[in-house]
Amino acid sequence: QLQLVESGGGLVQAGGSLRLACAASGRTFSTYNMGWFRRAPGSEREFVAGITWSGTITDYADSVKGRVTISRDNAKNTVYLQMDTLKPEDTAVYYCAARPTYKPLMRFAEQYDYWGQGTQVAVSS
Repeated sequence: QLQLVESGGGLVQAGGSLRLACAASGRTFSTYNMGWFRRAPGSEREFVAGITWSGTITDYADSVKGRVTISRDNAKNTVYLQMDTLKPEDTAVYYCAARPTYKPLMRFAEQYDYWGQGTQVAVSS
């Protein structure tokens, strides 16, 4: 089992920034690819960003590209999501998730085995 705990959410004005963190425990974090997803009220869960186990490859949804940066610190068992220039449409519950390296599809939630409980991000206009 890999336990994931998100933090860093909150209420911010449009144009502001937040840095989400996801702390992992229980298994070897550095062997997992990681992703961030979000679910807005009344919407489906959607991919936000992903990063490989080594941190060398990242991917972003078009809706956040250029405003969001995913990174990881394997020594601290933590993955981060830096979000800048936030918009009201970024309001959602944000989840981090872990995907074994043998599952190749970064953007597909079904490929992820472990999920955190989520952290709420609210962006006011």
